Amino acid sequence: MDDKFNKIRQLAKEKKAIILAHNYQLPEVQDVADLTGDSLALSIEASKTDAKIIVFCGVHFMAETAAIVCPDKKVILPVEDAGCAMADMLNAAQLREFKAKYPGVPVVTYVNSTAEVKAESDICCTSANAVQVVKSLDSKEVIMTPDRNLAKWAQRHTDQKIYYWDGCCPIHDELTVAKVKKARQEHPQAVLMAHPECPPEVLDMADVVRSTSGMLAYAKESDAKEFIVATEVGLLYPLKKQNPDKEFYAASPEMICDNMKKTTLDGVLRALEDEGPVIEVEEDIRIEALKAVERMMAVPRD
Repeated sequence: MDDKFNKIRQLAKEKKAIILAHNYQLPEVQDVADLTGDSLALSIEASKTDAKIIVFCGVHFMAETAAIVCPDKKVILPVEDAGCAMADMLNAAQLREFKAKYPGVPVVTYVNSTAEVKAESDICCTSANAVQVVKSLDSKEVIMTPDRNLAKWAQRHTDQKIYYWDGCCPIHDELTVAKVKKARQEHPQAVLMAHPECPPEVLDMADVVRSTSGMLAYAKESDAKEFIVATEVGLLYPLKKQNPDKEFYAASPEMICDNMKKTTLDGVLRALEDEGPVIEVEEDIRIEALKAVERMMAVPRD
């Protein structure tokens, strides 16, 4: 593995490539990356570098987002068919049809969506800032896509009426109260951290609701020594890496995204050698999608 690791790092240096890895990626892929984190934050950080190539270890919509915010860089997704079930639950035509039911109502779209859906939206949001984004809109009604659970979470924290698309992340949506109760029985002292993509009844049980980067920050700052983590199991690796003196348990060992595990060191090496597969976004779609992302960036943070 060391040989492969060194080859990847050497090639990245030679080709002026930056390797990005989402928090749900395999441990060895996170280790070989220049940056790890949430999808949008990674793309924004990459845009500030002089790298010529981005190797995005994640899923398709993440590479598209990198292409949207980094038009001067070649964006490579090591596994072209690494998709996202949630992003696939809504396309541009479906969103136009949904918007027609609520004329004039602004559309907030979660970054876990395709470029064409972002382009049809007024503003993007992340799981960390969804509430602030909704509140920032001068409208009593808001459309949220594609995740109903994130929309329901936002609805709890705003007086605005939210109409949501009935999509979800199957990995989070299938986490049940029974599974969480079992985890709590096994680890009674642990703090329960849940991602807002989880169903409302699971969020009701949580001690804290955070994005993946929010969970990393919370675990670091907390005096607690044990945590139950209600998100994809890949996050346990960076949590433990950053907090070796603390214990982290999966809310359910079934919370595994197969698409997130498709990228391997072999795949990263091949992607650098071949400089492909390249992910591109048509310029007219890229410009409209970028507007939605930039509007989000302009929303003041709490």
